[in-house]
Amino acid sequence: MSTLVSIQPGQAAERLSTYTVIDVRTPGEYAAGHLPGAHNVPLDHLQTALPALKAAATRGELLLVCASGNRSATACERLTAVDIPAATLTGGTTAWTAQGHPVARDEATKAAWPMERQVRLAAGSLVVAGLVLGSRYQPARWLSAAIGSGLIFSAVTDTCGMAALLSRLPHNQPRTDDLDATLRALGG
Repeated sequence: MSTLVSIQPGQAAERLSTYTVIDVRTPGEYAAGHLPGAHNVPLDHLQTALPALKAAATRGELLLVCASGNRSATACERLTAVDIPAATLTGGTTAWTAQGHPVARDEATKAAWPMERQVRLAAGSLVVAGLVLGSRYQPARWLSAAIGSGLIFSAVTDTCGMAALLSRLPHNQPRTDDLDATLRALGG
């Protein structure tokens, strides 16, 4: 297996027109701001998009993007495992915008909270619920302990099971016609 290819935001900005940019975040995150010209193929739908991504890769380089670079690195690993070359944007859209590069926004789609913020809300709510319920029903405190343990595991492994679950919620899913249109555009 090949090594992960990472592109710095400045390098990507200089060559942006040469890339087919694939944003692997949820549709709501994508709508909130994405690299100009980026196509939204959420990480959960990457397998479905393989034929279209393979076709796009034959026409030029693929640059995968997410908020921080973690999901796009995962996507790159999955693509290179099936012989589709791709690079990831180091630091994701967070680093891109921090360096002053422009983002496009999809005004027609309501922007959902970024996944990290959704995770913090869900985790915090579950911890508080466990503590409140635990004052009446002692075993409910285990909910808080389980969420805290999950957060520790998430930090150590740089994965997030809660984000994986939250990404399946309806507001984080692409509309079928949007994803189909994206796959048609990528397929050439």
